[in-house]
Amino acid sequence: MTTGTGGPVASFSVWDYVVFVGTLLGAVGIGLFQAIRGRKNTSSGEFLLGGRQMTAVPVAMSLTASFMSGITVIGTPAEAYRFGAGYWIFAISYAIMSTITAEIFVPLFYRLGITSTYEYLEMRFNKLIRVIGTSMYIIQTVLYTGMVIYAPALALNQITGMNLWGVLVATGGVCILYCTLGGLKAVIWTDVFQMVIMLAGFVAVIARGAVIQGGLGTIWDDCYKGGRLNAFDFDPDPLKRHTFWTIVVGGSVMWVSIYSINQSQVQRYISCKTLTQAKLSLYGNIIGLWLTVSLAVFSGLTMYSIYKDCDPFTNGDVGAVDQLLPYLVMDILAAYPGVPGLFVSAAYSGTLSTVSSSINALVAVTVEDFIRPACKNLTEKQVSWINMGLSVFFGVLCIGMAAIASLMGSILQAALSIFGMISGPLLGLYLLGMFWRTANSTGGLTGLIVGLVITLLVGIGAQIYPPSADKINPLPISVAGCNRTQDLNYTTLAPWTSAVTLTPLPDDRPALADSWYSLSYVYFCLLGTLVTVIVGLVVSAITGGCKQENLRSDLFVRRSDLFCAGCGKDSEASDPEINEKAGSELKKGSNNAGFKDSQLNIVDKDVEKVTKM
Repeated sequence: MTTGTGGPVASFSVWDYVVFVGTLLGAVGIGLFQAIRGRKNTSSGEFLLGGRQMTAVPVAMSLTASFMSGITVIGTPAEAYRFGAGYWIFAISYAIMSTITAEIFVPLFYRLGITSTYEYLEMRFNKLIRVIGTSMYIIQTVLYTGMVIYAPALALNQITGMNLWGVLVATGGVCILYCTLGGLKAVIWTDVFQMVIMLAGFVAVIARGAVIQGGLGTIWDDCYKGGRLNAFDFDPDPLKRHTFWTIVVGGSVMWVSIYSINQSQVQRYISCKTLTQAKLSLYGNIIGLWLTVSLAVFSGLTMYSIYKDCDPFTNGDVGAVDQLLPYLVMDILAAYPGVPGLFVSAAYSGTLSTVSSSINALVAVTVEDFIRPACKNLTEKQVSWINMGLSVFFGVLCIGMAAIASLMGSILQAALSIFGMISGPLLGLYLLGMFWRTANSTGGLTGLIVGLVITLLVGIGAQIYPPSADKINPLPISVAGCNRTQDLNYTTLAPWTSAVTLTPLPDDRPALADSWYSLSYVYFCLLGTLVTVIVGLVVSAITGGCKQENLRSDLFVRRSDLFCAGCGKDSEASDPEINEKAGSELKKGSNNAGFKDSQLNIVDKDVEKVTKM
């Protein structure tokens, strides 16, 4: 078969399986190494926060790898193939997100010495809001993680012939093993290993594509002629799926919600040994995200250059858009034994990093938000066994969720959207507590509920009544160069071309279908954040606000937090409003298992400074 002309592709060779299995064994090996290396220290702080001795570089790579799920590895190139290079504008959002997280959220969480992000909600509001926030996180994370396991497995199964359920169980089993044995250190160092594998997979696709097409210049020229390089659409219409403004404004808020308050990410940067290292890990993360999204988008552009005259989806060679990149890999790299295995390893490295991050974070919030408050006399050894037991429990639960995801059909995408919608109201709740001293628990809870209801209504409405093709901005494709076109896939073609639309729009579409329900999915998070903050402030004002004398000043963002590279040890005592009461609160906070005085020696120093004031 000539490359780029359609038809069946080769299957996995023995060497591909060797490379794939070797990657899984490498991940397990890292977990075993960390378990043996840290066998003398089995404290909860060591398991959940790596003893709080991590440095910026591995944490930065881990932050990037945990973002790069298997869905992203496979889906981002398909996005660039279908809609052009506009997705790269998210690189701007990543920079904005990392800066906001590093300068606003990291100093606050680091100062409070928390293990679970949701501890802050109880400190600022009340225990009920903390329990609700934790519960929302657990539900969305288990649901999302199950889909992260299932979606790439399905796409790769149909292209490579790998056994679907065997790979699902193997994926979950490997994550359970090194999460249970090695804790956060194993997760972070495995992420570093997996990050290298992912980038190597993209480079292999681009390099081979450049050879086939006659150079990178040819790929760029093909994409220019095909309209794939028209990335900057400055249309302010919030209903259009991707424009410069939806991605920069809405995308920044969406990624802030993921990096600033999501336990999977927060747990990484608070594991750094100093505040400066924590901030540097987020700024280093920008480089990792830029590199990853650039390679992923260019892989998609390479795919367009090869298939510009024979789209595999329209030609019936693949049954879903997520199978495009695996199809390309088997088409252009099958002649090089082991290289397709490298790509499959890249996709599964994304899956492994996300699943392991989720398992470790789920254990952290469960222990800190539910078990410790209920059982206050647990020994470190008992907590250690609970941590490992919960790692197994959540791993099995996520595998079970993957099995359920296989039965969801179109609900799969709906559930993935819900994951993003929950983050918006939660971000609004945190911002409400961090910036407005007048906000009280009644306002916070009301704002959270109203924000969640509105975003769910808009998101679910968008699934029932999908937006019209003019809001999706599909780019043209062709099958003129295909060897065979007898199995053309017209039933689910849109949003591929303007000539064929998705499911025919029903005649009885409600008025909201072409307004609120057509809102760009990137704005869901921003909508939830704004509604939560506005409703929270209004309800707080109506119910009498918050008594100022009962508020600890260290629960709010300070001017000294911003771009303060050396304030890792002194910022806690720099505010003259902190008195002996605040000092006693700080001392009380040192009882957190993740921040023992032996691991974090700033607490006593800060209390000493406070008491001298």
